[in-house]
Amino acid sequence: NSNFKPEHFIQIRRDLHAHPELGGDTQRTAGLVAELLAGWGYEVHTGVGGHGVVGVLKRGSGTRSLGIRADMDALPILEKNGLPWASRHEGRMHACGHDGHTATLLAAAQLFASQAQFDGTLNLIFQPDEEGLAGARLMLDDGLFDRFPCDAVYAYHNMPGLPVGQAVVQPGGFMASSERVTITLTGRGGHGAMPERAVDPIPALASLITALQTIVSRNLAADEAAVISVGNIQAGTAYNIIPETARLQLSVRTAAPEVRERVERRIREIVQGQCASFGISAHIDYQLLAPVLVNSADESERMLGVARKVLGAANVLPRMPVRLMGSEDFAWMLQERPGCYF
Repeated sequence: NSNFKPEHFIQIRRDLHAHPELGGDTQRTAGLVAELLAGWGYEVHTGVGGHGVVGVLKRGSGTRSLGIRADMDALPILEKNGLPWASRHEGRMHACGHDGHTATLLAAAQLFASQAQFDGTLNLIFQPDEEGLAGARLMLDDGLFDRFPCDAVYAYHNMPGLPVGQAVVQPGGFMASSERVTITLTGRGGHGAMPERAVDPIPALASLITALQTIVSRNLAADEAAVISVGNIQAGTAYNIIPETARLQLSVRTAAPEVRERVERRIREIVQGQCASFGISAHIDYQLLAPVLVNSADESERMLGVARKVLGAANVLPRMPVRLMGSEDFAWMLQERPGCYF
């Protein structure tokens, strides 16, 4: 297409990279996306689940519809590389490559508008706050698939470490679930010189940290992937005071829905058992941030065929060389519609 200039989208990517936005606060990026889509003839809808944007392109009278999603947010990371397009906002960086995802879908959007022949509706979904694992859920709660019906949805992520020109299209479970578990232990405070008059939650906390790690080592088979990480501990105000409460937060990742359920059950059993043995009480706040991302069979097979045609069969892998335990909130969209994340 004579109007399509790849260097234009390189400049868009670099502009987005220089102006990273965090979480749901992607107003500038969303504005740029909306302006470009409108200029190419898309019906543009803004403010979907916050700063989400959906561009709709209809051709013919067909009733079939397709969704393609790109994420727009950056990370709170300091960029120090000296590049001309490095972040101009200290402490923010497109370190995960969502600037590339957005620019890629914009490039595809122009090609769709200028030369693609199809019969039906194409919905291009530009999503905020993937990093916080909140943006997809917010767009869905705002009626994404009711307002913009999709028979199937697709998305991709760049993968540094794979050679340029290779793709991984993996059916079934592909990305891990992510859960934030907050455990609050309550005993009875007292003076450090008279522990017998208190009910100390600190020993329970220490014992619990060790006990929780036995779930992966003793309750799961060797090929069942899960990660339990204690990332935050809060207890006490002074060296000689026994606190009334102690709190710890866990990051829990699992690679299959049935493993996720078993891990949650064992966490609850261990917390209750440990706390009973120390004579303290426990409250568990278990939050599912993103479920296991599961690619549907038919859409994965279709994606495999397309990728092989474009890249050559030797450059398309049926699974990652190493297991991914990262999470992706596109999983929420795949719970509601068939599709493939590659």
